Amino acid sequence: MTYGLQLDEGELNRYRAMSAAASEHEMDDWQLAGVCPGASVADVGCGPGAVLRRLSEAVGRSGQVVGVDRDPEALRLATVEVDDLPNASVVSGSAQDTGLPLGTYDVVMCRHVLAHNASDQAAIVGHLRDLTRPGGAVYLVDADLTSGVLFPEPEPLLVELGERYRRYQSFLGNDGRNGARLGGLLDLAGLYVERFHVPNPAFRLPARVRGPEWTARAAMVAAGFATSEEVRAWEAAFERLDEARYRPWVVLPMYVAIGRKPARDVPIAPTSEGLPA
Repeated sequence: MTYGLQLDEGELNRYRAMSAAASEHEMDDWQLAGVCPGASVADVGCGPGAVLRRLSEAVGRSGQVVGVDRDPEALRLATVEVDDLPNASVVSGSAQDTGLPLGTYDVVMCRHVLAHNASDQAAIVGHLRDLTRPGGAVYLVDADLTSGVLFPEPEPLLVELGERYRRYQSFLGNDGRNGARLGGLLDLAGLYVERFHVPNPAFRLPARVRGPEWTARAAMVAAGFATSEEVRAWEAAFERLDEARYRPWVVLPMYVAIGRKPARDVPIAPTSEGLPA
């Protein structure tokens, strides 16, 4: 990943909330992809492992799940998260080179990773395809940060933080609209797109949950996109939001795309050329 991952309590709360939402709203998608009892599933870019636990439950004792991440703290937390699960493990690796055995997984999942790796998206999806067995599925999830809505709108300080984060991601070459590109990325990898949609409903923002813009605060300071004084002001604004009587409602398009690998060898379109605009 190319943004600074700070796994403090606010960020861990965000992972837990996203994991719960995935379990509630993506079950039909998981089943279509092949996340079912006995399945072998890889979660590439697993972070602290919140979704790994739910995948473990879905595949049961006869299945197997493995999480991959390259961030040492994420690996430590993910290992703790699945330590009591006999069918789950965690390994160190990058999204382009996981080190996992090729062609062996029923489902290879990659959540909220591609948006932070714009220049490497085709290579990443190509590697996910190669990890998948013939007839298996690549499962992608990403958001559209440019069209999210909070109502009531938070105080101006937090609105400015969100705008600053989007400018920072643009500076890195990343596209906040990446969720809308997932189907095209699967096409370029030579996969059959079985489903490409937005399954998540509106939800009320939980207290003590921070978004990716807060996660990236240290990286933004280092890159000159924020100051330490602004970070302290944003933190105070979040604390005031935590105490709000009525939590804001959030509408954030979260795209899911499922690509099926051919059951037999067929020519695969190259992934080294340009992506859809």
